[in-house]
Amino acid sequence: MSETRRLPPGFLWGAATSSFQIEGATREDGRGESIWDRLCQQPGAIADGSDGSSACDHYHRWPEDLGLMRELGLDAYRFSVAWPRVLPRGVGAVNEKGLDFYERLVDGLLEARLRPMLTLYHWDLPQALQDRGGWASRDIVGAFEEYTDVVTRRLGDRVKDWVTINEPWCVAVLGHVQGSHAPGLKDWKLGLRAAHHVLLAHGRGVPVVRQNSPGARAGIVLILSPSFPASDSEADRAAARAWDGEINRWYLDPLYGRGYPADKQAEYAAAGHAQDFVQPGDLAAISTPTDFLGVNYYSRSIVRAPVPDAQNQPRLIPEPPASSLTDMGWEVFPEGLSATLRYVHREYRPPLLFVTENGAAYGMEPGPDGRVHDEPRRAYLEGHLSACLDAVDAGVPLAGYFAWSLLDNFEWAFGYRMRFGLVHVDFATQRRTIKDSARWLSRVLRTHELPQGDR
Repeated sequence: MSETRRLPPGFLWGAATSSFQIEGATREDGRGESIWDRLCQQPGAIADGSDGSSACDHYHRWPEDLGLMRELGLDAYRFSVAWPRVLPRGVGAVNEKGLDFYERLVDGLLEARLRPMLTLYHWDLPQALQDRGGWASRDIVGAFEEYTDVVTRRLGDRVKDWVTINEPWCVAVLGHVQGSHAPGLKDWKLGLRAAHHVLLAHGRGVPVVRQNSPGARAGIVLILSPSFPASDSEADRAAARAWDGEINRWYLDPLYGRGYPADKQAEYAAAGHAQDFVQPGDLAAISTPTDFLGVNYYSRSIVRAPVPDAQNQPRLIPEPPASSLTDMGWEVFPEGLSATLRYVHREYRPPLLFVTENGAAYGMEPGPDGRVHDEPRRAYLEGHLSACLDAVDAGVPLAGYFAWSLLDNFEWAFGYRMRFGLVHVDFATQRRTIKDSARWLSRVLRTHELPQGDR
């Protein structure tokens, strides 16, 4: 027997993408090189040896993709602008053809009654800026302000939801410490500098958005993951606290006026990573009030204390059974989403919250009937939408949910091997096929009812 829950009135339902993952056309109409174009040229950097030069060809097929959103009954679309498509050198001369593309997209969305949520930076930094130090250089902050000014001047009269930066932790740690993301560096000192400059760029960018887009909402998007100790031992609890400090509190605390967490500052200082790059006024700028916080959630973290030779870094461990893992190896744990939303609301009190990314990679292909039967993704969506309703019932000011992703796409270092899309993409032909999970979601959005336990 199933029960049904009503969706909140006025809630914003959408899907999300990012420019490098879907646009393609990396050498067309004056677009400059990005750090991801450069990383894709490095042997072994991308699991399947691919690149983003074609991706989903959204640059040419955006009207078709807009039609898919309308068919699914979405309210909104979260997308990003490619910085090198607008400013090929990162600063200076504007590429009008690049801006024209985003203007056509925004106008098309509005005509279709889809609310645009525009992300200014989703990782495709112009290579020209990386050549001058990238996010590890303080000069990047002024460059981001200039870029923000260019985009918001053109689109600020129509776009009323702006995200400055997507997932600072990924920019800093995956890109500058682990090296799995562009620019592919492995240096903790550079990672901490990059994290600070990303947050500072956000803080300096918000007033520019407000100046050029009166009445708009401005915020930032963080990837958050609740941290669980692998056991009740004191060592594992300490490791879980350390991981929480790295991925969650290092970004939440300064954004909400608390400065960087003292326990992590001490840890980094002990490792020889002094924060000599923090200047007077920086923390005040970073904590510039915002209108919302975007939360990207995929799974929780289960953490075990490090072994002696592991350079004192907590280790994430796959505890759950294989049956509960997505193709990415991430545990399906919807309870973590509701817990995260309640925690952020309780501790930091952002005026509004959005789930700006949430989704699962499952590699189902079209069957003999032409349909993509992806029941695991449907169940994933059901569980996480229910978690959102749990948070709303608990008083969290959650204003919307964006599924990741609208389309199967170029999934960064995994290439085209991981499929997160509501819509299947045949990358050889660019044919789009709406998956069963998306059709289920469409029925939920049209009826405003979430059935549970109904298979």
